[in-house]
Amino acid sequence: MDAAVRSVCDTYAAYLALGHAVEDGPGARLVRAPEAPLIWDANHVQGVTAAEPEAVEAALDWADRSQQGLEHRHVLADPSTPPAFTARLALDGYRAKPTLQMLLRGPLLGPPPPPVELRPVESEADWASLRTLLREDHQEICAREKRPPYEEAVTDQMIAVKRAKAPELRFWLARDRGADAAFFSSWPGVAGVGMVEDLFTRPRARRRGLARALIHRAVADARERGAGAVLIGADPTDTPKQAYAALGFRPVCLTWSWLRDKG
Repeated sequence: MDAAVRSVCDTYAAYLALGHAVEDGPGARLVRAPEAPLIWDANHVQGVTAAEPEAVEAALDWADRSQQGLEHRHVLADPSTPPAFTARLALDGYRAKPTLQMLLRGPLLGPPPPPVELRPVESEADWASLRTLLREDHQEICAREKRPPYEEAVTDQMIAVKRAKAPELRFWLARDRGADAAFFSSWPGVAGVGMVEDLFTRPRARRRGLARALIHRAVADARERGAGAVLIGADPTDTPKQAYAALGFRPVCLTWSWLRDKG
């Protein structure tokens, strides 16, 4: 695998595992967050090497036994994942959701952001504000996808996951007209490749430069803490990927979340 692709995939996998229990098993690695069983990103299989039929069977059996009590199964795949393994996931009824991984190697492009009041999430009040915004994000996602709203427990467990990754993962809040209206996060990553992730702005505060200001601050923070290149993930079916490209992020590869409900 190309070195740039490998570094991107390693950073993304390490980001998902950050703050959680990690266990190596036969032909795969398991990430678990017992305090957040509803969050599939925090409970998943990654680092798959199993390629032969017997090894694939052993890896899936081990992962299934190790994830007893979860209502989902989630496997993170990247360009190095053996095709026989992902083919077996497709046979078993898993559904694949791609993420476009984009890398910023140089400075951010375009005009500088407007002055925006930003602060890191540190106090309990900050975390409460982040939770409020995250709930709005979840509600918007569900409305866009025309499905029932997430349970409040999903939002609460997602906040628990974010807190488990802090302080290595740093969250930022942006204010608009006296109220917190947007958030983003930054992480220095591994082996010189950092990551920025999880961008949301309240609809009524959009097109005022908050997102651009948060991206600039988060990229700077990741680099101040040791990153060179900086990774961002995008939904290939959504429009933010074009905004990231305009800022200088370039497509590197796709990763896939293979998902299946336990039932």
